[in-house]
Amino acid sequence: MRWRRVPRPKAEAPRVVVVGAGFGGLAAVAELGRAGAQVILIDQNSYSTFQPLLYQVATAGLNPGDVAFPVRVYAHKHGARFRLGELTSIDTTARRITLADGGQLDYDYLILATGVSAAFYNIPGAAENTIGLYTRRDALALRNQIMSRLERLGVGGPDKDLNFVIVGGGATGVELAGALAELHAALDAAYPDIDKAKVHTRLVEMAPELLGPFEHPLRDYTRRQLLERGVDVRLSAKIREVLPGRVLLEDGEDLPSDVTVWAAGVAGPTAVSHWSLTQGRGGRIMVGPDLRAVGQDRIFAVGDISLIEDHPLPQLAAVAIQSGRHAGRQVARLAAGLPTEPFRYHDKGTMATIGRRSAVVELAHGPRMRGTLAWLAWLGLHLVMLLGNRNRLSALINLAWRYVSWRGGGGLIAADDPPGVAGAARVVQPPEPAGELVTRQGPPGAGSGAAEGHDAPAA
Repeated sequence: MRWRRVPRPKAEAPRVVVVGAGFGGLAAVAELGRAGAQVILIDQNSYSTFQPLLYQVATAGLNPGDVAFPVRVYAHKHGARFRLGELTSIDTTARRITLADGGQLDYDYLILATGVSAAFYNIPGAAENTIGLYTRRDALALRNQIMSRLERLGVGGPDKDLNFVIVGGGATGVELAGALAELHAALDAAYPDIDKAKVHTRLVEMAPELLGPFEHPLRDYTRRQLLERGVDVRLSAKIREVLPGRVLLEDGEDLPSDVTVWAAGVAGPTAVSHWSLTQGRGGRIMVGPDLRAVGQDRIFAVGDISLIEDHPLPQLAAVAIQSGRHAGRQVARLAAGLPTEPFRYHDKGTMATIGRRSAVVELAHGPRMRGTLAWLAWLGLHLVMLLGNRNRLSALINLAWRYVSWRGGGGLIAADDPPGVAGAARVVQPPEPAGELVTRQGPPGAGSGAAEGHDAPAA
C-alpha cells in the first residue's frame, strides 16, 4: 500500500482531534487529510494494533511487531500530528479535552474512536481470574502463560494436566481454540516430555451454537471442526463464577482451568463515564444517524464505541472503517456549511478461521465457503489489510513457517516466564484503545448475545 503525503493544511482549516488509533480512527484521519483539516491523532500507544491476528501472537505464531504499526508514520503521511496521551475529560462548552498527563487540546470537531474493553456481566471472579485478548499486551501476557505452562507441564510429572478454558464462542474464541488445538501437533517435537492427552482445550459458549451471525451450516461445520481437533465444546453453558484454577458453570459442573481466556463480551471503557456524553448499552456512546453523539453538534463517535439505539450495527472492522470515513466526511460538510448525512453501512460479509486449512466465509451477496478455499481467502485478506509492507512480509513468513513446520515444532516462538505463573492466570494490563479492522463480533452479532471476538469482512 503506497501513501501520498497530503499538503500541510491551511491555518483557517478546522481543528479536528481524533482519539483512538484503531481502524476507525485511522480511517477518519485519512479522510480528514484529504479534506485539508488540521488533525491531531491521540492514542495512549505509539502504535496501532491489528487486532484480528492477536490470537496468532498469543499462540506464538507471530511476533508482536507483526501486528503493530507506528502511528506517527501514518499520521505524518496523512498530514496529521500525533500526540501520545489518554483522554480523561471533555469540556463540550469550551470545546477542549484534557489528557491524563494534564495536557489540554482545543478542537472545532472531535471524533472518538477509542474502541472497547472487556465486559464481564457481573460474573464473580471473571475480571480477576481471566485474560482478555483485546490488546497487544493481552496477547503477550497470554502467550507467556501458555508457553510457561507447557514448560512446567514437561517437568511436572505424569499426574499433571494442563487445562485451557476459553469463554465465548464468537470468532475470537473459535480462532483461539483452534490455534491451541494445533499446539498438540507440535508437542511431540517441541515438548517430547509432555503427554498430549494431558493438555485440554475447552470452549464454553452460553448460546446453543457457535458463531451466531453465520448461517447454520457454517456454524455446524465450525463445531465439528473443533471437535475433530480435540476441542471440548460446551454449548448452552452459563458461567456462575470464575475462580483461580476453576470455572464454575450454572449447572454445577466444575471445569479445571490453568489459563482462562475471556472472549465473551465487550463494553465501553470506564473512562467514557467521565466524558459528559450519553451512554447506552454496555457503556457505549449513543449517537444519532449521522454518528454525532446524542446532544452534541461537534462530537462524533465511530466504530465499536458508538451505538445507534434504533439501528445497532455489528461490531466488525468494516463498520469501524466505514464509520471513521463517514465522520471525516461529515466534518468536511459541516465546515463547508452543509448538513450532515446519515451513515449507511455496506455489508460485505464476514469470515472466521478455525485452523490450518479450515475457515468459514459468508459473503453478503455471494457464496458461502468453508474449508481450504475459505482459509486461503481469510489468510490473503488479513495479510493485505495489515499496515506496512514489512509487517505483511514478516507475517507471511511467520504464518507460512507455522503451518508448514508446525508438526516439527518450528512454528513456536519462545516466550518469557511471567512472575507468579504457578498461581492465578490473571495478568492485569492497562487498556489499549483500538478499533478493529477485519474482525469483530459483538452485540448484536455474538453468538452468546455478548460482544466478542473477530470476524473479518470478506472484502
